[in-house]
Formats: sequence, C-alpha cells, structure tokens
Amino acid sequence: MNKLSINSVFCAATVALLGLSTVSMAAKAPAPLTAQGEQLMASYTATLDALKKEIKAAAPKLDEKKSAAYFTAHGAIAKLPTLPNPNDLKMAPVTFCAGNPAYEEAQTNALLAARPIIKEAKAFLKGNEMHAKLAKCALLTVGAREMATFASQGTEQKSYVDLLLNDDKLIVEVMELGGAYENKFGQSIRNYKAIQKASKNAREKDFFRLWALASSLEHPDGNHVPEGKTAPEAITEYFLSYEKAYLDGELDPAFNTLTPWDCRFIFAFRPLESLVWMRKMIRNYRPDHMKLDYQWRYCRITKTDVPYTSNVPRPVRPDLNLLSMQDYFLEGGICGPRAFTGRASTHAFGIPSRPAPQTGHAALAHWTPDGWVTVFGAHWTQNRFRGQCGLDFELESRVRSKPDEYHQVHRANWLGDALDEPIVNRMRFGVGGGFWKSLAHYKKLAVVQDEDLKELATVGAEFAESNVAAISPNSDWIEEEDGPLKPKEKEFPQVELTEADKTITTDANGVITIPVAACSKPESTEKIRFMKSYDDKFVQMHYNLAGKRPELRSYTLNLPEAGKYNFTATVVTVTIDRSFTIRANRRNIHEVKVPFTLGDWEETKAVPMEFKAGKNKLQLTLKAPNKGISIKSFTLTPIK
Repeated sequence: MNKLSINSVFCAATVALLGLSTVSMAAKAPAPLTAQGEQLMASYTATLDALKKEIKAAAPKLDEKKSAAYFTAHGAIAKLPTLPNPNDLKMAPVTFCAGNPAYEEAQTNALLAARPIIKEAKAFLKGNEMHAKLAKCALLTVGAREMATFASQGTEQKSYVDLLLNDDKLIVEVMELGGAYENKFGQSIRNYKAIQKASKNAREKDFFRLWALASSLEHPDGNHVPEGKTAPEAITEYFLSYEKAYLDGELDPAFNTLTPWDCRFIFAFRPLESLVWMRKMIRNYRPDHMKLDYQWRYCRITKTDVPYTSNVPRPVRPDLNLLSMQDYFLEGGICGPRAFTGRASTHAFGIPSRPAPQTGHAALAHWTPDGWVTVFGAHWTQNRFRGQCGLDFELESRVRSKPDEYHQVHRANWLGDALDEPIVNRMRFGVGGGFWKSLAHYKKLAVVQDEDLKELATVGAEFAESNVAAISPNSDWIEEEDGPLKPKEKEFPQVELTEADKTITTDANGVITIPVAACSKPESTEKIRFMKSYDDKFVQMHYNLAGKRPELRSYTLNLPEAGKYNFTATVVTVTIDRSFTIRANRRNIHEVKVPFTLGDWEETKAVPMEFKAGKNKLQLTLKAPNKGISIKSFTLTPIK
C-alpha cells in the first residue's frame, strides 16, 4: 500500500471537493493596512511561512487509498439535498443533523472511514514535540492581519501583540482555549493584562489567571462597556466583582471546578449591576432556586416570576428608573425577556451561560456538571450564536471534558491551518473543510462514541412561551403514563423545621415576633413554599403567583391582656403594588401594603391592630394576581 505525504493526499483528494468547504461566516473585506501595518504583516507572514515549511516536513505520511476513501465519504455529506419545508415552518427541518436519516447514514459512513486515518496519524496527533509550533502557526494563520492592524495603532497596542508572539506558553494557552473572538488577539491580551494588573490572584494562581485569559478571549471588546469606560476597564471591573463574590462564597459551589474553556462564558452581555442585583435578589427572595438540580438551578426564576406576556411597554414604570432586568419582573414579557432573565440568573452565580437564539425565538444554553443544556427553547439543532450552530458548540463542549483527547483535535485542526485548509462549516454541522480540519471533526465524533458521552436533553421547551410548569426531578409536575401532565399530590418540597422556627417570642419590651413558620400548617403547596434562607439561618415563606385561588395561613397567639399593637412584616418583593390581607379574630380585616423592596429585606409600614386578652388568631392571605412575596416574620409592637 502506498504511503503519501499529507500534501499529496490533500491534493489528490480535494480537487473535486474543495469547493464544498466554506467558512462559517461571510468574509468581510478587510480594512487596508497602514504602512506600519504592512511592515508588521510582512514580518508575521515571514514567521508563518517558516513555521508552515517546518510543519509540512513533519506531517505524517498516510495511506493513499484509505485517505481518499475517507475524504470522499466526508464529501458526500455536503451533497445531501436540502430538506424541504412545505409547511413553511418557522423552525424549518434541518438537513445536517441526526434527525435526517440520510445525514445519519452519510455521517456514519464518513466516521467509519475516518477511524483508520485517525489511528494511523495517532503518533503525530498525540505527540507534543510540534505542539507549540502548530499553535503559533494556527494563531498567525487566523490572526496575523488583525494583529497587524491593532499593533499599528500605537506603541502600547504593539506591546500586547509582541507580548503574545514572544511567549510560546501563552500562545498554546490562547489557542487551546479556542482563540480570540473575531481573531482580536491583541485586544484580548490588552484586557488580560489589565485584569492581571488589578488582581494578584490573576497573576499568581492558575485558576484565576486562566479565567481572566478565557474571559478576555471571549470578550476582546468587553462584554458590556458602560459609557465613559474602556473595554479593559469594564471587563476588569467585572472580573474583580466576580472574584470578590467567589472569595466571599456567593457563587455556585461548583464554580472552582469549571474548566478554563468553560470560563469563557461566565460574564454576561449585560450591565454588571444587573448581575449583582440578580444574585442578591435570588438569595433573599427565592433561595430554594439555589438548590435545584443544575439544569434548573437559578434559571427557574424565569418560570416562577417572569410570566409570558406580550405587548408590554418598556420600561413598565419609567418613574422608578429601574434596570432593564428589574423591569422584566414587573410585567414579564415574551421570549426575549424570559431568556435574558434566565441567562442573568445563571451568570449571577458564576454558571457559564450563552445565548441560544433560534428563528423567531430567544433561548439560552448553560453549563451543568454533566454537560451543557439548552433551556426555554428547541433542541441544539435549531439554535446558533456567533456564527456557530448549536450542534457544533454542544459537540465541542462534550469532547472538551476529555482534555487528552481534545489535544488531538487541536493538533489536527492546527495542521490544517499549516496546510491552508478551509474550515469545517460552523453553521452547517460537519459540512466541508479540508482533510485535517474535517478529520478533527470526526475525532470529536469518535471520542463521543468511544467514551459514551451523552448529550443532555433539552429542558423547559414545553413552556418556552407559556406558563406551563417545567418538568424536572425537582419541579411540581410529573408526566403520567397516560400522557397528560398532572400536578403531584402532596409532593411539594418540604423543609425540616426546628422548634425555634415555630416558636412565637416576646422580648423585654413586649415586642412579639411571629416566625412565618409558626402557623397551623407550615407545609409547602403549589402556591406557598416554606424554605430555608440561603445561609440556613431562618425559615421564610414564599407566596407565589401559581394558581388563581388564594390560600390561608393561620397564626395563634396568647396575650396576657388586651391591647393595641402595630403590625409589621419583614418581606422581599420584586413587583409593585402588592398587598396582603390579615384578618384578626375573624372580625377585623386589615390590608397590609407591601413595599417594592427590589430584592432586599424590608419592613412593611405599621398597621395598628387591637387584640383581646387570651387567645387571638391571625389569618394571612393574598389576593390574585398573586405575584410573589417572600416573608420572614411578623412583628407586633405595643402602642403605648
């Protein structure tokens, strides 16, 4: 059997197929370089050409017939006829996905043909001797022009590019993390060094350092840059805020288990104050969402408190000068606001998250310890972001959980760069690409198959644009064998109460404190949830928007003598114009107006009440619409 150089194999196999390989996004005409930019570009090109020459000489020799058979099988995928959309569906049938039998067959054939090639090239793909040179070659291949443009803007800009190009270890880290968005490597290093200047941890501790680098690569122009700030200033402020939250124990317990690549997706595309507020609000208002399974953790706040409503004027209350995130909780919204709040809730606690837009619909995708999951929308097949289809992102996320295997993916991809190969189309899953670029794709498919890496099922699709409850191990709904969804009976999450949680106390001044769980029925239902505070220091009750009929909770207290008291409640709200009703001894009904606390604990205004000596009963209820209120306790202060 003949053995050919990779150049020979590539030329022999791609003559007919090269035209089928396209880049992921339409190429933009680059801006002309300045004279200094041209000089820099010439220097970078000379380095690149030397690297390519050395890499080509070291490329593995492959079996000619097997290589040609593989590349022909791969090319058959691009020739599949596009699936029709006779019903003009918004989410049209997708040709290049497992749901298309013709695609499945073609991909299976191509993977079978790719496996012996991957095995034959294993020594090269697993080796480290050319790793740094391959990484630098890949960097210059995709980034030389953008770096020349940035470096020609001034001495400072050039210093960041020089810093990168003169540090092989940093180059490898940058490229293993997936490179810079839009190939803005100089801007990314500028942001990275700004973070390191401000954070000792980002200089000295690998977890923080790689987090800073990954964030800078994903957001070279800053993730959200307020007016009056530069991108480095804005992303540094973000990093320092999250670093403090992590060190203070405010982020998710799994935060320090994130891989550097997952850290690319920690920062939101929203104002920092929105994330700080979301974290505080959930901790106070719905701490139970912090303990759900990871698929629903935090983001279930969208289901409970951001109803699906259309034609909502924005802002709902201009006079309140709210953040847009706070505004969404007043009246809800369509898929956009619901996806925004879902993403912000996960981002707030350091859970990597990213948009997952679909045709005519907004959704999100976020990290879990078991993999990435799409929430509030259709399957990965239908979503995309930043020129990458959901299927491509999801496959990458799974295989990156096996870093030794992904090392081989990098090397195949970078060898393709050295050989000037076109990339596999990032928007048409598995279509096109040169010999080694496409082989990197099949290496990922092989790892998934060999390691049995399961894709997580989409969650929340059933209420992406409705208020139907979510199906989850920790949700309130269960799918019966006969099909319809029915509410569970008496299976709502219950909290274990101590005597202190249920005991009414009176201090030396006669002030009576009634814990919210000191009622006759401290049990969670569809509407009422008893839960531990986020720090487990007390029990709170959340009266939510579920259902139309109100529920009562009764409290009994014994007083040594009759008297007048000011009644107050310690509450948290995220909506306006709320109130609840207190009936005292069946006769006197009092409406207690609830302040708009914006996620903080506050006391209601005092309402004078009169009580008799001996046994007194208080009954609490809320009228529809029952937008959520969390309550910690009630206080009765004697009126002298």
